[in-house]
Amino acid sequence: MDEQALVKRAIAGDEQAFLCLIQNHEQTLYRIAFAYLRNEHDAVEAVQETTYRSLKKIHTLKEVAYFGTWLVRILLNICYDMREKRLRVDLQENVEMGDHSQDHQRFEMTEIIAKLPKAQQELIFLKYFHDLQNKEIAALHNIPEGTVKSRLHTALSKLKHYFMEKGEH
Repeated sequence: MDEQALVKRAIAGDEQAFLCLIQNHEQTLYRIAFAYLRNEHDAVEAVQETTYRSLKKIHTLKEVAYFGTWLVRILLNICYDMREKRLRVDLQENVEMGDHSQDHQRFEMTEIIAKLPKAQQELIFLKYFHDLQNKEIAALHNIPEGTVKSRLHTALSKLKHYFMEKGEH
């Protein structure tokens, strides 16, 4: 049975069809989550949460052809939230631990990227931390490839500006 037929059955409430869909996308979801979170435990947790949220909200899916994109969007939102929570914890731990130059550099990079709007942070992550091609990012966001290029250019310009500001102090 093709994926679109399974999606239609899942939307109609067929849990076996939904389970089959999740199994088909599980490895992709895990790889993206692991690349984003850099932690096996967190990646598994993100995939589990994606499964739960997508099961609850499958009735809101408008285009059955974009089921995979819809799943990845849910996963990226969860990963983003998890990373934000972890950054807050890292910030508290860094304050308590004192000055460690390696942690400090990582924190500075994370801090500067965190100044970007959420959409630009995600773009930087997908392009430079997950090595996705512009074409793949465009498909994921359902936007033209040229838009990805211009948004990347804007994000990189802002990052350059932030780094230059940081260097002046």
